[in-house]
Amino acid sequence: MSTFGTLTRGQFPSILTETHASPMTQPFWDAAKEDRLVAPKCASCGTFRLPPSPYCFVCRQRDVEWVELPGTGAIYSFTVVRHPLHPDLADACPYVSGVVELDGTQGAGARMLVNIIGCDPDTVKIGDRVAITWEHVNDEMSTPRFRPIPA
Repeated sequence: MSTFGTLTRGQFPSILTETHASPMTQPFWDAAKEDRLVAPKCASCGTFRLPPSPYCFVCRQRDVEWVELPGTGAIYSFTVVRHPLHPDLADACPYVSGVVELDGTQGAGARMLVNIIGCDPDTVKIGDRVAITWEHVNDEMSTPRFRPIPA
């Protein structure tokens, strides 16, 4: 067994077992434990701030409201990792690391960097539709991943 536990081909292992959340990110992790995807939206101008930031990059205001998103989106960019970053990760390769543009963000392009699982790395393409799935690391932490939506 590797340093990273039992590995699944195509899935980067959850190395963290605690969120180490800040007050700014805690609402995201609280919702994740309930299999819900939320994102901070500027209470002043409506811009989504993902990842959470202390100030809106559009209007420089601080107040946010946390909005539940549908958990679907489209692949904006991706890379296929074929060579392990560490020798003990060899059994996970190849895997897809991608940027997903999230639905429900008013076309503002709120995006997440995620592991795209349950797919053939050789057929993934930009624009593919994906849906969130949650890996329950333990009782205190769930990690978002995305799977292709069958056509």
